[in-house]
Amino acid sequence: MTRPIAVITGATSGLGRITALELARRGYDLGIVARSPDRAEALLAELAEATGGAAHADVFLADLGVVAQVRRAGREIAARYARLDVLVNNAGLHAFSQRVTAEGLAEMTAVNHVGPFVLTQALTDTLLASAPARIVNVASEASRRAGSITPATDLRDTTPYTRRESMARYGRTKLMTIMWTRELARRLDATKVTVNCCDPGFNATGLGRDLPGSAALRRALDVLRIGDPRKGAAIIVRLATDPAFAHTTGGYFSVRDAEPLRCPEPGRGADVQRQLWTETESLLAEMPPISPRRI
Repeated sequence: MTRPIAVITGATSGLGRITALELARRGYDLGIVARSPDRAEALLAELAEATGGAAHADVFLADLGVVAQVRRAGREIAARYARLDVLVNNAGLHAFSQRVTAEGLAEMTAVNHVGPFVLTQALTDTLLASAPARIVNVASEASRRAGSITPATDLRDTTPYTRRESMARYGRTKLMTIMWTRELARRLDATKVTVNCCDPGFNATGLGRDLPGSAALRRALDVLRIGDPRKGAAIIVRLATDPAFAHTTGGYFSVRDAEPLRCPEPGRGADVQRQLWTETESLLAEMPPISPRRI
């Protein structure tokens, strides 16, 4: 039998790594979207060991914060796979100060919203042709700290911010994830492709890597068994594979036993969700075709 295929972003560490290993153990071949060739190679070795060489994985190198690279990776993935069963948009970033990409976007907005939007658009035709297929987007309950959402302004906002102010900025990008998931669900034929998002809870991995002392903090949390990423990965895998969610779309689910969650009020309405989609497309249309570089 042909093995199902899942594409995962941010799979070389944290939740994404655990999700990749679990999907491989469940019989999936994988497409790994990664920034670091070395970390990708390490993951390939780990996948081979975990599955006795049964799982096949391809690596597609791209920085999710650089639209040109995401577009190129999307084309490569679409050319590589005639069928795609699952797309997991997991890569995320909590930046504690403003960083602007070479393309003029706030890096956190680019990684958490624009990059996944672009990759999903590039793979939508493949997903539809592979029905039934699923998309899983990783959001966060930090979205409740967004405060407000004005898509036209927030997508283009590159003003500096402090470490304390970063939580609202991060929350806003994760609110965009929930809003985009809801709008995408309305635009897709749910009998062919479902799309859901989740809050993976507090996890002592990855997102806080820019915070001074984060490595020591993670070690302490590990000792105390706080922020276990296996719990966060479990809800991602469940949405990607559980037959109970085969016909569910447009949902937002908690790490706590997949409890349904409401989109926070600033982004709850269909009109503002549609506006985010339209403004994201407008932003992408405005971007000049420059050669990408990481900064």
